[in-house]
Amino acid sequence: MITRRTFAAGLVWAGAARAAGPRWKVGITDWNLKLGAQPEAVAVAARLGFDGVQISFGRNVESGKLPVDDAAVIARYRALASEHKIPIDGTCVDRLHTDGLKNGGVAVKWVADSIRLTKAVGSQVLLLPFFGKQATKTQAEMEYVADVLRDLGAEAEKAGVILGLENENSAEENARMMERSRSSSVRVYYDVGNSTNIGGFDVEREIRWLGAARICQIHLKDKPVLLGQGKIAFAGVLAAIREIGFAGFANLETDFRPGMMDEDMRTNLGFIRELAGKV
Repeated sequence: MITRRTFAAGLVWAGAARAAGPRWKVGITDWNLKLGAQPEAVAVAARLGFDGVQISFGRNVESGKLPVDDAAVIARYRALASEHKIPIDGTCVDRLHTDGLKNGGVAVKWVADSIRLTKAVGSQVLLLPFFGKQATKTQAEMEYVADVLRDLGAEAEKAGVILGLENENSAEENARMMERSRSSSVRVYYDVGNSTNIGGFDVEREIRWLGAARICQIHLKDKPVLLGQGKIAFAGVLAAIREIGFAGFANLETDFRPGMMDEDMRTNLGFIRELAGKV
């Protein structure tokens, strides 16, 4: 039986939990800082007050290597992360926007190289994008990607790296790909903006359905520059994230108005932190 004293204690505990803020942290993507594949993004993210920074490995391949695939560049990333006391919370093999993994071939090499690079910069989550022409739209494409991820997943497991699928697919389709890959390293990189504005999915339901075990990281964005001005109800989204016990990084993938990077980035960061403390 729940007594008045027990009920009151529960209210106090719930209030304290909200006051303590979310278990998850807020990072920023280097490409939204207009510093894709550039180590300087680490210092900028720290200056703006973010908890972490997600870096990209670049799209302009030279001599069969991704732009960041250089010992001096890796050393620069690690030095800046140490100096500014901010983690590289995730990475992205953005070359997959050009060479889609659903086509196999050289895309498999880019992912394998990116697993190595992710470990080298001291991170654990590698985003694999599937959008536009490279989106997995058919059952055959989804099954092919899952089969390719079986071998890549094994490689990622050895390196201690998680492969995050960011795509236009539903939560259920992603779960089926994860299961078919047979790898604990294959998870969902959940983007609330893409799921809302491209997929038309019920974001809150999908987050709860997937749960923390299937979601490696999250992107927070909407179509307007400033969060809270679009159609996504972020209070409900953040409540769902809290409910599943997610404790990783949610990276803002938000743009800024010309000449207003600092103001817009800090406004969005403040919006998310304040709202997260209320739900």
